[in-house]
Amino acid sequence: MSYIYKRTANYYETDMMGIVHHSNHIRYFEESRLAYMKSRGLDVLQMEKEGIIIPNVDAYAKYFVPVRFGETVDIEVSLTTFNGTKMEYTYTMRRENGEIAATGHTMHCFVKDTFRPISLKKSFPEYYEKLLGMLE
Repeated sequence: MSYIYKRTANYYETDMMGIVHHSNHIRYFEESRLAYMKSRGLDVLQMEKEGIIIPNVDAYAKYFVPVRFGETVDIEVSLTTFNGTKMEYTYTMRRENGEIAATGHTMHCFVKDTFRPISLKKSFPEYYEKLLGMLE
């Protein structure tokens, strides 16, 4: 199951060429992932209050066409891998005409505040089930 997140490029996110700086694509991916998780009852802020920290351990983006200031893009995000201790999301960013601007993925794990890995299945089964239900 995927989720579509709409995002309009801000002026401050652009570079001297007038396009969204490549580093901001990873930020857009993160925004879309957090919105997707929240839409499925997985509020990351609440999870952190309960002691679950979700660091990013890998991020990748491939760029096809530039996104410019004021342009709105749709970011399709999907949970593609999940085993209870780590998860991977994939992203496809499309311009308003449907053209793919960028694709990418991010990998995350689950840790306590000591940064020791945890298994959601054992420690937080309700979150485990919600994430399992999001798998593509």
